[in-house]
Amino acid sequence: MPPTIRASEITTYVYCQRAWWYKKMGVPSENIAELVSGSELHSRHGKALLGITCLQIIGYGLLLAALILVVAYFVQSIL
Repeated sequence: MPPTIRASEITTYVYCQRAWWYKKMGVPSENIAELVSGSELHSRHGKALLGITCLQIIGYGLLLAALILVVAYFVQSIL
């Protein structure tokens, strides 16, 4: 059975064939500090994005509640 090729391997190969080969051969990376920094940046970005998404959901919920109240007000004033 041939080895499984993962999407991350394809991405690495397309970005830099030499980096893919080094990783395949088990050569350790020389830029560990940059990799850690990039991982931390991605983590912070993900948390910020999650917070923004939650705020959007709350905003849409408040907008829906306001629309329901406006409709209820007009229906009550008509009756």
